[in-house]
Amino acid sequence: MAKRTHPWGTSPWTIDFHAASKPIPTKLDVAIIGGGFTGLAAAAWLRHVAPDRSVAVLEAETIGAGASGRTGGVALAETAAGDMPGLGDVLKGFREIMQTLRVDCDLALNGAWEIARSGGRKDSPIAWSDSGTLRVTGEVQGGTIDPGKMVSGLARAAQDRGAVILENARVDAIAFENPLRITSDGREILADRALIATNALSLELSALDASASPKLTLALATAPLARQQLEAIGLAARKPFYTVDFPYLWGRLLRNDAAIFGCGLVEAPNWRDLNRLSVEKGKTKTLLDNLETRVRNLHPALREVVVAHRWGGPILLTENWRPVFMRHPLSERVIVAGGYCGHGVALSAYFGAWAAEALLGRRELPKWKSPAVKPRAASGMIVRSDLAKHRR
Repeated sequence: MAKRTHPWGTSPWTIDFHAASKPIPTKLDVAIIGGGFTGLAAAAWLRHVAPDRSVAVLEAETIGAGASGRTGGVALAETAAGDMPGLGDVLKGFREIMQTLRVDCDLALNGAWEIARSGGRKDSPIAWSDSGTLRVTGEVQGGTIDPGKMVSGLARAAQDRGAVILENARVDAIAFENPLRITSDGREILADRALIATNALSLELSALDASASPKLTLALATAPLARQQLEAIGLAARKPFYTVDFPYLWGRLLRNDAAIFGCGLVEAPNWRDLNRLSVEKGKTKTLLDNLETRVRNLHPALREVVVAHRWGGPILLTENWRPVFMRHPLSERVIVAGGYCGHGVALSAYFGAWAAEALLGRRELPKWKSPAVKPRAASGMIVRSDLAKHRR
């Protein structure tokens, strides 16, 4: 049977993990909703520090099907809003989590370039034509990972430590009682604690549907570039980059010397509408076409470059770019994490491990201002994902 093409296109990453077949459990110590970086890191870390606790990851599709498997893989320090009180050293913590869990994700923290159309360094290796001349203005902490390897590695780390990973196990409703009553595929799971790590999806469950904006962000990857091309365009140092002015542009190299470039946001009235967007039509296609033209015009060495991948991935934008890392307004027994605003590669796993310890009562969450939420309980303390009538 031919593999169905996803409307969001195909990223260059490969996720080679397949969950062991397991029945949906009826009772859990911790239920984790969402099988991306945050949820998988939380599951693996929970079982690492508390192997006696029962843990299951409930993923609506397949692991990494959302933002985690479609990110560009640029790891940055801090949050999109900068450093925040009590945040700590994100990149150091991220590296230690990957090392402890023995996750090989091609982590390379060799710094990242900030580029702009003014104030560039005289020795800038980059000089691109893009609404002015883009040049390197500075360097910050950062680097890259292979998202496919990171998703697969975290999933294996969780499963090998005894966590149950359930794919195609969409959570339809949560009754915020004690214990929590979680409905998935028509079956009820009783859980003592839970982490909701669905980011831009299932926003009713996370109580973020009125306070955050889900969008589709876009990227493309070229075919492998020759060494002469890399030197000509100034990327031979293999540092990822992003603009600090507009129009926005970010990018990186892959291990095979292909280059990724990304920019653009496609609006979605609500998170369910993200699934109706396609890279083959409408505004999404137009923006990707524009990005491709823009990349070819950056430098003569890119004029005839072959584009091998065009894709999009969900992103959740929040007020003032602050990430969401809080107790659910309907229950202290539930933590919500997401809204990384493009800084989710390192931050998501960092928060996943932190959430695991918080769910065990071993660590406090940061005392940041939570977004204004309006939890809507359909019946008493039951919140439904409101997706059934929208399923294709």
